[in-house]
Amino acid sequence: MNLELQDKVFIVTGGAKGIGGAVSTVLAGEGAVPVIFDLDKDAALGLQASLESRGQRCHVYTGDLTDNTFCRRSIEETGHMLGRIDGIVNNAGINDGAGLESEVDRFVRSLHVNLIHYFSIVHHALPWLKKSKGAVVNIASKIALTGQGGTSGYAASKGAQLALTREWAAELLPYGIRVNAVLPAEVMTPMYRQWLDTFEEPEQKLNSIVRNIPLERRMTSPEEIADTVLFLLSPRNAHTTGQWLVVDGGYVHLDRSLT
Repeated sequence: MNLELQDKVFIVTGGAKGIGGAVSTVLAGEGAVPVIFDLDKDAALGLQASLESRGQRCHVYTGDLTDNTFCRRSIEETGHMLGRIDGIVNNAGINDGAGLESEVDRFVRSLHVNLIHYFSIVHHALPWLKKSKGAVVNIASKIALTGQGGTSGYAASKGAQLALTREWAAELLPYGIRVNAVLPAEVMTPMYRQWLDTFEEPEQKLNSIVRNIPLERRMTSPEEIADTVLFLLSPRNAHTTGQWLVVDGGYVHLDRSLT
């Protein structure tokens, strides 16, 4: 299937590795131009070099997404340099453990790290998205639906992302801009691997998790999330907006007796 993404420009926050890196890679493979916004300069430039070695295009802006000035300037430069912005993949964030017993300042910081830049990126890109009748995909999390414990800031941010997905879908109807969300659950990213390695027996912990994933008893891959994101960005998916897609092998919604 031709996803009709050739030469289109997509900003991917946290686009250097993990789910964001997979999205950037798959976009470039479809002939689109991923514009990576990431704090990790080495990872971003490394991915850029890898893509360009295959004859694919990519641009990189490295900085802190909690800095609204960085977001605004990077988007303005992207639009003027490339002449268009066709979509946003809001992905950057971290499950930072800002729980109910944390200080209020830490909770507020978590909202900035995980939520506020979702708004600022779309806000600053909106004039370009209106011109292109673009699309927005918010990467949320199953935690918004299930809770986890000990992570109020992240959970609040992910729940708000789902609410904003529906709100923006409604607000942007007159401009033909589609807004959807993807909710991963257990995805084997470098960050997830680091978390596993904090346990005394990481592989035993991993096995205890995958036993509860009904479809094939395995983790979801970053590429499987990326493929879903690309379809949501594509004009071939032109009549879907305001939706939350849970890509998790049935982890959240299927009966636990199936495991």
